[in-house]
Amino acid sequence: MIPTRVFVTGATGYIGRRLILDLARRGYEVHALVRRGSAERLPSNVRPVVGDVLSRKTYEHLIPASAIVVHLVGTPRPSPRKAAEFEAVDFVSARECIAAAKTAGAGHFVYVSVAHPAPIMHAYVDVRMRGETLLHESGLPHTIVRPWYVLGPGHRWPYLLIPLYWFWATVPSTRDGARRLGLVTLPQMLRTLLWAVDTAGTGARVIEVPDIRRIGRGLQPIRMSASDKSTRRETTV
Repeated sequence: MIPTRVFVTGATGYIGRRLILDLARRGYEVHALVRRGSAERLPSNVRPVVGDVLSRKTYEHLIPASAIVVHLVGTPRPSPRKAAEFEAVDFVSARECIAAAKTAGAGHFVYVSVAHPAPIMHAYVDVRMRGETLLHESGLPHTIVRPWYVLGPGHRWPYLLIPLYWFWATVPSTRDGARRLGLVTLPQMLRTLLWAVDTAGTGARVIEVPDIRRIGRGLQPIRMSASDKSTRRETTV
């Protein structure tokens, strides 16, 4: 049986370098887009694809037909002062990767967006929402994953906010926002992305924070539409 091919951008980043290892362990044929000179940073069981994520012409012909594309490129440690970087990197890379995937005949596109609406980080949210719009308009089958903040090594300061989240969740006027903008952990995100690849079908779906947490606990998400139920391979979360 030929392994399902997965094409990953941002493969050497915070989430990407862990995800490509997990995908390879699960038997996927992993192709990782990297800049020239960065191929040696990849594990030996991952195939490097040298190109510029901001220019589709450098790699669209290297995306395997019917591959599942996972787009993870983004500005590290987002903050309100990085609006120009969001526009130049996050939006342009999403636009180019979606166009490249469509040209290549990709089978499914997994896009990490951000939970919204939100009271802060307006530029970041705007860029990610425009990325979602491009993905919807492309006609590609897709999964949009919407975390707010991912807790993990080097990303732990929001643990200080957990008591506030508990309080907000008890107040009717802030309950929905606390759930939508809740914190998720790095293992939960990795498990969600693996689930998105494992169950990539012909539909379109959005995975919000509550479902990221459910998948992280080994449960199925609760808001799948009928079009999401066709899968490439049988799996349990």
